[in-house]
Amino acid sequence: MDAKDILGLPKTPLPITQEKKSRPQKDSQRKPDGISREVYALTGGLAPLMPSIDVSQLKRRPASDEKITWQWLPFTNSARKDNLQLYHWVRVVNGVPPTGDYSFAKYNKLVDVIKYTDEEYEKYLTDPMWTKEETDQLFDLCERFDLRFIVIADRFPSSRTVEELKERYYSVSRAILIARAPSPGDVASHPLVKEPYNLSQERERKRALSMVLSQTKQQERKDAEVLAEAKRIQETRMAARGAEEPELPVTSNAVTESADKAVVPGDTVSPSSNAQLPVTAVAPSALAVADNASTLASLRMLWVYLRTYALEQMVQAASSSVGLRTIKRVEQTLQDLGVNLKPKVPTKTVCAEHLELRKEILTLLNLQKQLQYKEAEGSSFREGSFVEMPGSPKDRTFVPDSFGFGGERVGKRDQKRKGPGRQLEGPSPAHKRPRKMKAPDL
Repeated sequence: MDAKDILGLPKTPLPITQEKKSRPQKDSQRKPDGISREVYALTGGLAPLMPSIDVSQLKRRPASDEKITWQWLPFTNSARKDNLQLYHWVRVVNGVPPTGDYSFAKYNKLVDVIKYTDEEYEKYLTDPMWTKEETDQLFDLCERFDLRFIVIADRFPSSRTVEELKERYYSVSRAILIARAPSPGDVASHPLVKEPYNLSQERERKRALSMVLSQTKQQERKDAEVLAEAKRIQETRMAARGAEEPELPVTSNAVTESADKAVVPGDTVSPSSNAQLPVTAVAPSALAVADNASTLASLRMLWVYLRTYALEQMVQAASSSVGLRTIKRVEQTLQDLGVNLKPKVPTKTVCAEHLELRKEILTLLNLQKQLQYKEAEGSSFREGSFVEMPGSPKDRTFVPDSFGFGGERVGKRDQKRKGPGRQLEGPSPAHKRPRKMKAPDL
């Protein structure tokens, strides 16, 4: 009797327990050499972001004449102004502690904030929107937080925006530099004087950037469709305009003069000299100029765009008229020069210089291709190969190879065919193979 009999429940067979699924065995990773088992278990086998010590140094044994000890010694940091004395463990070799400054003091980089006097403020820096107390607080915070204006705006007592704080700091620094300089030309190349801070432009830049970053996928897709349609319309118009205008080869005067000098009257010309050079080897094609124009027009339609996106579009437009192999050669040349394929700091000047460098490299490759064409022409002229070209005079004087004594030409057609078994009277030429012997000759 069991519990079901007591409760009056029907007896049902117990459900068959499902077999436990075997778990796949995890691949056991071998512990790398030079690391303790405890550290490897804590890190889970993940490599550190930056190697603290080379593995080869862990296995290196110290020299027999060196006695290395670790001592708890005091140290001072030159980056601090309070001469605070702290302690740390120091590696001491042969009882001589290391000398010199604290190793991390070199990372204490400070910003050189310009100081001004009360006379200079009253003479050059007065502003109805700013008081002297607010300006002094601003410069104290700039020196304390190393021009981190986000932190400065958070700790500034009055409600000022980041752009207003930047505008006040840079305008005061620029006015002090100009006032202290002997002449305006001495500080004309200084960044604060050469490119003053523009408050309205900075606000517009941030607003435009926030609009770009807040776009949805649907808006981005719509903008891409509008750009593709504008580019297609521009290409159609350029193709129609090119069909209406007569096709004329775009060549420079220097190339025309060199071509005139290369053809000498009375001499035969090699086929490579009449071959037309590619237009890209002489001058930039009209297609590249049209692509640049269409790219600029499409960018203007966006109103707001990133400079890196504009640079990519301009690079694609400049490389649209060349092949993939030439594009690879341009990129390889940039890598050989140590220039990044995409600028790390894409300012307006940097992007313009980067695009100009790509165009100059492309022009250099085109000139090298043109030089190869000219060298091929020169080699064909030096070889003196006479090839009949279309339009060449056909009434040339025929000079026979050799004549007989009676004025008749000695040729193979005038020789009598020798019968089987007969040999030539003269010696056979060296290049003529002997006739194969057949059955009637035996």
